[in-house]
Amino acid sequence: MPRKPRVEFEGAIYHIMSRGNRGDAIFLDDKDREIFMDTLDEACSRTGWQVHAFVLMGNHYHLLLETPEANLVAGMKWLQGTYTQRFNSRHKLWGHLLQGRYKALLVDGAGGEYFSTVASYIHLNPARAKLFDLSGEKLTDYEWSSYPLYLKPSKRPDWLAVDRMLGTLGLADDRRGRTHFRQVMQKRVLEIACRDTPEDVDAQWAKIRRGWCFGGTDFRQAMLERIESLSGQRESFSGEQIRLHDVKEAEVLLQKGLRVLELKEEDLPTMSKGADEKALLAWLLRRHSMVSNGWISERLVMGRADCLSRYPKRIEQTENGELVKKREQLREITRLRD
Repeated sequence: MPRKPRVEFEGAIYHIMSRGNRGDAIFLDDKDREIFMDTLDEACSRTGWQVHAFVLMGNHYHLLLETPEANLVAGMKWLQGTYTQRFNSRHKLWGHLLQGRYKALLVDGAGGEYFSTVASYIHLNPARAKLFDLSGEKLTDYEWSSYPLYLKPSKRPDWLAVDRMLGTLGLADDRRGRTHFRQVMQKRVLEIACRDTPEDVDAQWAKIRRGWCFGGTDFRQAMLERIESLSGQRESFSGEQIRLHDVKEAEVLLQKGLRVLELKEEDLPTMSKGADEKALLAWLLRRHSMVSNGWISERLVMGRADCLSRYPKRIEQTENGELVKKREQLREITRLRD
């Protein structure tokens, strides 16, 4: 039986969960976790995603993810594929790292009740797994989660959004609000510590772990109507339309980049394939769009696609003051997407 297409639309919110193949670990040490976080950072830059909560466990991870553009499928393919390649390369392994299809539970963001339940479920994962001393009430002891970042604004990545979760509790992102949020979560940890059995804890999360949709009646009906509209359209939904969308977005980004670098399109064929300006544009497109290396190489006249990755890497690692300045100017145009 063919799988139903993912429901994708602008502003969609998902609870994403993906587990290791055969239940095996997907993070063998903290270095793997750092690599995943770097990969997630790149994925968010490419797609414009906002993450409201995340946690990395031993053999799985959770994200509460919002997609300002309808690009869940393309973004998740890149995120999971790229992390798998990096994990396998580091550990000299091959084959599948993640098990089957990732779970993408549609979440009702209206009102806040369902949204906050999923965010709390994600943040409390380490407590339910007893990965720290529950009696000490220190959920912040588990660093591979967005929860400590909620309390330390200076350490948050650009893509982590906290206002929505805090807002469901009537809190602001200030010292008083963060203190109150910490107290609420510490109370939840103590509740988990006082449970007699894991089953008691898990029962309250059953609706999050099962099904395809978590929300009110109106939201569920709206999502069903979206699924109905996709019936029989899997090919166009997941294939050519997405590729055309990606190219359109990349073209817009390229034109902005050319203006920042004070270049014209007709300049590109006259420049060497490794010119700094081309390397900067390749970095921009690789970092902030979903088009292929082949498309970038052809569009920028940079030679073989299998050699392209060296140029964005050079820009990412450069310490040249002028290139750093231009790179940051290009990064700035991606802050606000049209």
